[in-house]
Amino acid sequence: MVGELRYREFRVPLGPGLHAYPDELIRQRLGHNGHPEYQIRWLVLRRGEDGEGGSSQVDCKAEHILLWMSSDEIYANCHKMLGEDGQVIWPSQETAGEAGALDKSVLEEMETDVKSLIQRALRQLAECVGTIPPAPLLHTVHVLSAYASIEPLAGVFKDPRLLDLLMHMLSSPDYQIRWSAGRMIQALASHDAGTRTQILLSLSQQEAIEKHLDFDSRCALLALFAQATLSEHPMSFEGIQLPQVPGRLLFSLVKRYLHVTSLLDQLNDSAAGPGAQNSSAPEELSRERGRLELEFSMAMGTLISELVQAMRWDWASSRQGPLARSSCSIFQPQLADAGPGLPPTQAQSSLRRSRRFRPRSEFASGNTYALYVRDTLQPGMRVRMLDNYEEISAGDEGKFQQSNSGVPPVQVLWESTGRTYWVHWHMLEILGFEEDIEDMVEADEYRGAVGSGAQGVALPSWRWKPMAELYAVPYVLPEDEDAEESEHLTQAEWWELLFFIKKLDGPDHQEVLQILQENLDGEVLDDEILAELAVPVELAQDLLLALPERLDDSALRDLLSCRVYRKYAPEALAGQPAYPSLLEAQPQPQQSADAAGVGEEPRTQCPRSPLRHLVEGYGPAGKIVLDLEQALSSEGTQESEVKSLLLLLRQQPQPFLVLMQSLDTPAANRALHLAVLRILMRLADFPEALLLPWHEAMDACMACLRSPDADREVLQELIFFLHRLASASRDYAVVLNQLGARDAVSKALEKHLGKLDLAQELRDMVFKCEKHAHLYRKLTTNILGGCIQMVLGQIEDHRRTHRPINIPFFDVFLRYLCQGSSVEVKEDKCWEKVEVSSNPHRASKLTDRNPKTYWESNGSTGSHSITVHMRQGVLIRQLTLLVAGEDSSYMPARVVVLGGDSASSLNTELNSVNVMPSARRVVLLENLNRFWPVIQIRIKRCQQGGIDTRIRGLEVLGPKPTFWPVFREQLCRHTRLFYMVRAQAWSQDIAEDRKHLLHLSSRLNGALRQEQNFADRFLPDDEAARALGKTCWEALVSPLVQNITCPDEDGVSPLGWLLDQYLQSREAARNPQSRAAAFSSRVRRLTHLLVHVEPCEVPAAAGAAPRPNGRNRSHDWGSLATPGLPSSIVKNLTRCWQAAVEEQVNSFLTSRWRDDDFVPRYCEQFNNLQKSSSELFGPRAAFLLALQNGCAGALLKLPFLKAAHVSEQFARHIDQRIQGSRIGGARGMEMLAHLQRCLETVLIFSGLEIATTFEHYYQHYMADRLLSLGCSWLEGAVLEQIGSCFPHRLPQQMLRTLSTSEELQRQFHVYQLQRLDQELLKLEDTEKKIQEASGKEHAGAHEEEAEEAGAAAAAEVTEEEEEENEDLYYEGAMPEVSVLVLSPRCWPIASICHTLNPRTCLPSYLRGTLNRYSNFYNKSQSYPVLEQGPPRRLQWTWRGRAEVQFGDQTLHVSTVQMWLLLCLNDLKAVSVENLRALSGLPADTLNQEVGLLTSSRGPLDLHEQKDVPGGVLKIRDDSEEPRPRRGNVWLIPPQTYLEAEDEEGRNLEKRRNLLNCLIVRILKAHGDEGLHIGQLVYLVLEAWQKGPCPPRALVSGLGRGSACSSTDVLSCILHLLGKGTVRRRDDRPQMLSYAVPVTLMEPHTESLNPGSSGPNPPLTFHTLQIRSRGVPYASCTVTQSFSTFR
Repeated sequence: MVGELRYREFRVPLGPGLHAYPDELIRQRLGHNGHPEYQIRWLVLRRGEDGEGGSSQVDCKAEHILLWMSSDEIYANCHKMLGEDGQVIWPSQETAGEAGALDKSVLEEMETDVKSLIQRALRQLAECVGTIPPAPLLHTVHVLSAYASIEPLAGVFKDPRLLDLLMHMLSSPDYQIRWSAGRMIQALASHDAGTRTQILLSLSQQEAIEKHLDFDSRCALLALFAQATLSEHPMSFEGIQLPQVPGRLLFSLVKRYLHVTSLLDQLNDSAAGPGAQNSSAPEELSRERGRLELEFSMAMGTLISELVQAMRWDWASSRQGPLARSSCSIFQPQLADAGPGLPPTQAQSSLRRSRRFRPRSEFASGNTYALYVRDTLQPGMRVRMLDNYEEISAGDEGKFQQSNSGVPPVQVLWESTGRTYWVHWHMLEILGFEEDIEDMVEADEYRGAVGSGAQGVALPSWRWKPMAELYAVPYVLPEDEDAEESEHLTQAEWWELLFFIKKLDGPDHQEVLQILQENLDGEVLDDEILAELAVPVELAQDLLLALPERLDDSALRDLLSCRVYRKYAPEALAGQPAYPSLLEAQPQPQQSADAAGVGEEPRTQCPRSPLRHLVEGYGPAGKIVLDLEQALSSEGTQESEVKSLLLLLRQQPQPFLVLMQSLDTPAANRALHLAVLRILMRLADFPEALLLPWHEAMDACMACLRSPDADREVLQELIFFLHRLASASRDYAVVLNQLGARDAVSKALEKHLGKLDLAQELRDMVFKCEKHAHLYRKLTTNILGGCIQMVLGQIEDHRRTHRPINIPFFDVFLRYLCQGSSVEVKEDKCWEKVEVSSNPHRASKLTDRNPKTYWESNGSTGSHSITVHMRQGVLIRQLTLLVAGEDSSYMPARVVVLGGDSASSLNTELNSVNVMPSARRVVLLENLNRFWPVIQIRIKRCQQGGIDTRIRGLEVLGPKPTFWPVFREQLCRHTRLFYMVRAQAWSQDIAEDRKHLLHLSSRLNGALRQEQNFADRFLPDDEAARALGKTCWEALVSPLVQNITCPDEDGVSPLGWLLDQYLQSREAARNPQSRAAAFSSRVRRLTHLLVHVEPCEVPAAAGAAPRPNGRNRSHDWGSLATPGLPSSIVKNLTRCWQAAVEEQVNSFLTSRWRDDDFVPRYCEQFNNLQKSSSELFGPRAAFLLALQNGCAGALLKLPFLKAAHVSEQFARHIDQRIQGSRIGGARGMEMLAHLQRCLETVLIFSGLEIATTFEHYYQHYMADRLLSLGCSWLEGAVLEQIGSCFPHRLPQQMLRTLSTSEELQRQFHVYQLQRLDQELLKLEDTEKKIQEASGKEHAGAHEEEAEEAGAAAAAEVTEEEEEENEDLYYEGAMPEVSVLVLSPRCWPIASICHTLNPRTCLPSYLRGTLNRYSNFYNKSQSYPVLEQGPPRRLQWTWRGRAEVQFGDQTLHVSTVQMWLLLCLNDLKAVSVENLRALSGLPADTLNQEVGLLTSSRGPLDLHEQKDVPGGVLKIRDDSEEPRPRRGNVWLIPPQTYLEAEDEEGRNLEKRRNLLNCLIVRILKAHGDEGLHIGQLVYLVLEAWQKGPCPPRALVSGLGRGSACSSTDVLSCILHLLGKGTVRRRDDRPQMLSYAVPVTLMEPHTESLNPGSSGPNPPLTFHTLQIRSRGVPYASCTVTQSFSTFR
């Protein structure tokens, strides 16, 4: 059947390629909040099934989900289902064609005929005598069946007498009458599903219907039920082995299921709408609904109980682990170092230590400890891992297997992975054998806790959480418990206990009610009062003591597994089951049975001794089996005694099951097998025995039948018994068919050559039940699927109404559905055998778990394969190949994985993987949803063209074949649909009114807290809980975040608006009583809730090795990239926060950029934004980065001159704070604090265009600071922090030149000493020559010659040497002179443009030092150690500083001031005009220097004279003014700050615009292909330096801005990228091309003068002609032009 997909445009994604579409309205009810709710059916279709190709036809049997929705949710998700009045449109009721074809009178006549036929059939059936039905009765029923097939007459057949007729016909012994009843039921049920359900429900609710139905009648009803539910719950359990459920139990489950669905429909119809509310009083409606809820809960509990027993889930109750998981967030990813969240095994392992083995801490080195472990460790000892190593984590325990000489050398079987892994000696701690291990409790911590408790300080309970947890996990805050409620059972707990009270019959029920009445003041208890009782805990414990002895075996098992018993039962009762479990007590009887069969004791002469050994240890329950054997083996079978014993076995079937399970023991127990089979043969003759659970132990019979060592006599008795049982009840023939008895019997016949009596008949009987076996399997699937859908419906109601789930065993059912969710099948438990294409003798190396061994193929290229035969029903979770890079050409390069049903049908390609040369583990398959019997791995190609291949290992992981994958899929689908519909409705509310965003926090809190509580209460393990948490977060939070961060038509998103309001109200929120504080609190709770699943960044441990793929690899959603939030949520939230920050900063810059205190205010603004980021999102790097990007975005929007002004203000502020920090004391520390805040803000300049201008101004101020005040440690510290803000790195180079100058100064000192030594050595030589000459003959003549020789020697000294040596014999104290060699490449030219002539301006003793330094520097150019490059020439400047002693004062002056003061040493007065002419300095510079010297602190006076322009300088007379105080006097000129609006700032703008034009010009010339960024920079620099652009006049007009570097070009490229003028290629980001023609310059420039009024002066442009000839970037000879801003 096909239908139309009416609402194709409204779809909700449920998974990859899976969508849900709204289909139609089913029913309406009144919700818990008084508003109407509508049940909508959603179709679940995969891609290709939803008619995307143009067809709107879909399969009506497609999977669907029924979802209750409010009007708002329908409007937000499918508004076409609403009419113009806003009401939901009901589907049109189409009348059937037959109704329109039949006349009303004819229809009335036919209805009269049907009623008379029903009356006649009842009378004929009552008159029927004998086994052969009369022909008139059959004709009457045939006519009724014909009438039943007419749909307009369906209402007449709802007559109660028809149900009586069908009941009598179904219970008739005649087959033809039963067949006719089935035909009539099929005719009635052929109209619609509602009619089928009504007929089934009516028939199933008849009292004792099972007693009147035989096998065929029951199968007819079951087939009808299977047909009715086939399309309701199309759920597949492929790969899961369902148990064999007999028809009697299936029919009982059908009855329970129909009863539950009927009550559920009544519950939904009880609140059908406002019309129903007016018909009865609200109190009556409330009581009626309460009664229905209690009845539904009890019926649902009964259905779950019987289903658990039918599925045999209760057998595994003794093998279960902990029933409750640790309480932790289901939305946050599980961290490895979670502490309290560690698995119990890891938490307990830390409390175990060895009694006699030494720990690693007692050894001096790791090598010594490794030798100790190697010498001490023995196979079988237990060890603990001390370090993390690849797949093994610290704290894991295992058993030592062996060691060898490999690396690593130790093989340990690890409990955490279930397999062996090789590690190193020093990584292990020896625990020893089990007798060497003891549990350890930290005594110090225990004593501390006891001591603190003794002092009256209450220890924190598990419910206590620190204040920080409000933001960490905001929805799991425990609500304050009511003291009165804590003393009473909750309604869910009481209803679970009431379920067992209602199970009691007769006097037992009255006794329990009497206990209740005695404790409740004798109040009369009816069903209504029982449902609303508030039961104290003490009374509940009394009831739990009284119930076990009054319940039967089945109900007692349910009681022991329920939550209320585990929580409130007394410890003495809770630890003692009423009978020994089969699984616990079975091994002992098996051992005794073995002894009975093999050993020979005197007591074995008794024929009952094997049975006695079997039931030993079962106490009174085992005695029932012995009594039954005695009663059956007596000469006259005592039927009454046998029936009483059968009644006991029905109440406690464990001994009976033990009896049947004994057939699954070794064939040596022949005597036991024969004794058991004889008992079972006699039991099959009693009708009461057919009610025993034969089907639960039929596996043992099949095991005995298939046993190759089975004795022929035992086999013959077994076939007799099975034939007798199948003949007595065909249900068990169906069970045998499901277990494969047909093939087993055929093999037994072949083995014994057909000499087995009744074997052929048994095989034929089983074969005839093939159709019924298929029906039973389909029914089991439908019932289980229907129960799962009802459970999911209850979970949805729990989400919608926020009411607790009061269904008994609800947690039990979910626990069994989720069982095995975190259990993996490992290695050889997944596969049966592994085959290889060649060298099969080495195939075992693939599974020996040793990475040092390998399987090597032998064949041609592409012919190598590994075939894995999987165990039945195992779905592969992960298939991994282990390879090694050192195998070189033997290492696989391409692997293809195929799947098939057999080795000859490998036709489906599952995956193909390219292996990297560096890979070690190659994951081939993950999370398959289908079972493949055979998997083949083909190595198609090897690395480097190799022929053969080497595989180091094969790992196969697979989940147990449980219901968890199926239930997870259904749970996640329903959860996703519910929350995506709700998220869309909430988003619609927020879109209509942004103020609703304030309520989103409480809404999300309620939803997440509800899911958290549900997971803590009902889901058993972490994987199930986290699957639910992941689905909730992705379906609810992710769409909400996407919607509230999406900008509207105004460009503002709702969350952006909320964040902007938060930032604006931050000051007002400081008052905790204000509305702003409440508003800010809601915003903070919302933002922390949206980001709380992302863990804060934790720095990685130093030296930690990277973790490869292994067992500790996260399976959470955050592990797709990095642990944390999905990337879409982080991206949307950070983008929204960045936009809000950018708006705030942009507003501040627009209004405050002219202020004098702009920088402090900006730093304060940035600090407030940082605090707000921490308040809203916590210490998360993503949002701090968004904050910086927002500030950077606001700075990029500034025009160039405004940005230059801002950068100058920051450079000025830093200069002032650095100079102010030299003061010291409290003021200096305050300056340092201000400096630190400013530097944190300046870091945003890094990578921006503003960094270029900031470096320009910082370089100027730093140069003046260094030359005036000298270098300090603070300069280097500042550059280390903000060094990334200087694209040219000029300040760093300035500091390096100072370091080079210091090194040169040290070498110059050594050079001076050498020259002094040389001069002294020459003088000594001259004196020695003179003395030698005076001692000779002809003294006079010789003296004259000596004088001539000395004069000649003196004449050899050049004029330069005279100047260099003129201060060598200076008699006064020589001043200390330090020379700073400043490179013009990094130091600003303005700082060194005024040159100094030492010959005219400096005294001789200083001039000689400078000359010697010049000679030294010139000579040092030949040494490559100092500096590389061409020789440089020194040019002396006036920049520098000096200390001049003036009396008792030390004057700190500049070089110019020093020169002025030294001139007055020789002159009493000197005119300023002469000084200007002599120095060549500008007048303003010289006047500034003179002004400081003539100030009140200076030593000079300026006397004005008419004939002397500028005045005359004289030393101040001490007699006229009091002598200044002693100490240091600072007369150095203060810092001179630049202005961004001066000519230099405009030149920087011109240079930027010129470079932009060049970049665009070059990119246009290269078209769409573009240029590599490196090549573009080269072409721009070449054009700037060599080409005709810019013209000489413009370059010379740029002044300082005429210089250009690659950093300047890159800065302009970034600017153009931000403007959109230049674009990058997506596939090659390094390639740039021209995008769109936009204006490169700002359309206007705001006046930088705050005092200016009126419009700005008009801007002028001029055109530059650029000719192509000789220009490297041009591609043609056409003359082109461009405009530039002046």
